[in-house]
Amino acid sequence: MTTVTTRAVGYPAGDLTMTGHLALPAGAGRGPAVLVGPEGMGLGDVERRRAEALAELGYVALAFDLHGGGRYLSDPGEMLARCMALLADPDRMRCVGHAALDALCAESRTDPGRVAAVGYGTGGAVALELGRAGAGLRAIGTVNGLVTGRPGEAENIRCPVWAGVGSEDPIMPPAQREAFAAEMQAAGVDWRLTVYGGALHAFHHPPVDHAAPSGVGHHPRHARRAWRDVVDLLDECLPVAR
Repeated sequence: MTTVTTRAVGYPAGDLTMTGHLALPAGAGRGPAVLVGPEGMGLGDVERRRAEALAELGYVALAFDLHGGGRYLSDPGEMLARCMALLADPDRMRCVGHAALDALCAESRTDPGRVAAVGYGTGGAVALELGRAGAGLRAIGTVNGLVTGRPGEAENIRCPVWAGVGSEDPIMPPAQREAFAAEMQAAGVDWRLTVYGGALHAFHHPPVDHAAPSGVGHHPRHARRAWRDVVDLLDECLPVAR
């Protein structure tokens, strides 16, 4: 197994001090890097493990902060209120995303010309918004974060986009999926959408220690498939020299 090292990384984002989780692969040279965006609850152990799994594959990976101070919101009501406010403010999403991207690119092990962004839920929406802002990404992956942007701005996306969603997700229903597809297609983006049959919202996320809202549920088989789809996207667009 490849030796991975990790550390907390502090960085500013507007009026917040963020705390991300950086995972570094073995070696000393520069290499491709991946931003990992968390679900609306914020940076937790699941996102930390995902960053570490990507480092095992040879990527410099930064699981970024959504709420400041590395906060993880265990109260569903607080999480929903904070995320709805963030999702309604594209400029704020870009601030959060660009701050994390800058922190990742400032890492000496990162090749700043070879960076991708992968996110889940709200973190996936942030990854997409980075693309709409014209960030120089090699790939964007979003699971459950199929949020459409301001008219015409998807034309700024200059990399392939892969999206995954559960067929029974009430937060990302067919109308939302269709709007996302129409936005990507109209902008001429190289895009793909995978619908996982029978899966609810946050199907990729292991069960948490508080009661999940209606329409949210873990689907272990599709969670494994979605991870493989993310890795395949990175293998295609951001291969690691082996």
